[in-house]
Amino acid sequence: MVQEDGDVASRSIFAWDYVLWEVRLKLVVAGFFIYLGVFFLSHYLSSRISITYRALPAKEKVFWNLAATRGVFGIQSCVAGLWALLLDPVFQADKVYSQQEWSWFNCLIASGFFLLENVAVHVSNIVFRTFDLFLVVHHLLAFGGFFGLVTNIKSGHYIPLMGMLLEMSTPFTCISWILLKVGWANTFFWKANQWVMIHMFHCRMILTYHMWWVCISNWNAVQENLGCLHFTVVFTGLSAVTFVLNPYWTYKKTKQLVCPIDWNFTNRTMKNGSSKKLNGKLLQTKAL
Repeated sequence: MVQEDGDVASRSIFAWDYVLWEVRLKLVVAGFFIYLGVFFLSHYLSSRISITYRALPAKEKVFWNLAATRGVFGIQSCVAGLWALLLDPVFQADKVYSQQEWSWFNCLIASGFFLLENVAVHVSNIVFRTFDLFLVVHHLLAFGGFFGLVTNIKSGHYIPLMGMLLEMSTPFTCISWILLKVGWANTFFWKANQWVMIHMFHCRMILTYHMWWVCISNWNAVQENLGCLHFTVVFTGLSAVTFVLNPYWTYKKTKQLVCPIDWNFTNRTMKNGSSKKLNGKLLQTKAL
């Protein structure tokens, strides 16, 4: 009885009328504010427990909190993506047209997350007068791919869920960057996390090959299902991840294992993985 009640409760969480525009848009907005809340929660907790965080410039505080937010989203993405890849019989049977209530919910929440990412990247670029082309293109294509689900209710969810699973590296990237900032880059834990993260980037490559195999083996059906514009955005994004972003990021993370430097802020002096000088104050290595 408890199990049956649990199954009913889990179904009720995802039981929305996704045909309605207002439902889809509400869930996108919900995803935006859920992860915006994670961003501010990270700031609140970090400012109270981390000496390093309090000493960081504003730009790096924003990056710290974005890393934490991406890490939380990566956990959601891994659960949803692995469920579709390995367990859900509907997606195992049909990788082009299949949809589930739980997949609708996760994809729409993910759309809200990628909307937040785009807003954060562009606002950060304007405020701090920076521009990371790879990051801008990555987030724009990701949001474009998921926004297609909002406008095209017939679009299958398997490929988007595999796109979410590509975020498998983000929890480890978050841990890596934060530990690097607090000066723990010479610890066994940081190095072990770095090895796992590099492995996750290799898994990302394998996953993109799987996505290509699914698309090529069902080419006409995928093109018909997505429509011309959504098809173009999805395959542009998949091509960028496969041939540019994954190889580049894998190289950078592998190099970081040997030379633990914060590549995002190369103008700041680093020593043993920690900032040697922050806001004019010297910090002890390994100080939280």
